Amino acid sequence: MTVDIDWENPTDPRPGSWQLDHVKLYVGSNGAEGQYWNGTQTLLLTTLGRVSGNPVRTPLIYGEDEGRYLLVASKGGDPAHPLWYRNLTEHPEVRVQVGPQTLQGTARTASPEERAAYWPLMLKHWPSYDEYQAKTDREIPIVVIETVQPMSSDTR
Repeated sequence: MTVDIDWENPTDPRPGSWQLDHVKLYVGSNGAEGQYWNGTQTLLLTTLGRVSGNPVRTPLIYGEDEGRYLLVASKGGDPAHPLWYRNLTEHPEVRVQVGPQTLQGTARTASPEERAAYWPLMLKHWPSYDEYQAKTDREIPIVVIETVQPMSSDTR
């Protein structure tokens, strides 16, 4: 694991964005509010900036499979991968907050076989992923996060 990273003070989404409002609600309520959003479940993913090396926090829809967290790097069907995905491909060490619990983990892109199995599961959480895939030529990756160790349930 990387040392000397200030995981407690990540950069949050830009001011004025719904993502920032979501992060503030999630963190301010210690996960009591914000985990459920628009009929699905969300977590807070903190990656390390691939250039800066500083932690960056993003709210994302997630699924679960046998203790692993699953994320879809859709960016709404944009031709480019989202920044959080590009960050974790460079630095796979991540932190997730799921409700009140914070976990340290390692992220990786799902294999083609895993993606085929996980895609229908993730569609149950957010059916628009199929629309996003149809809008772009890139194959939208699914990220698998293997948790390494629980952190405090008292996130700031």
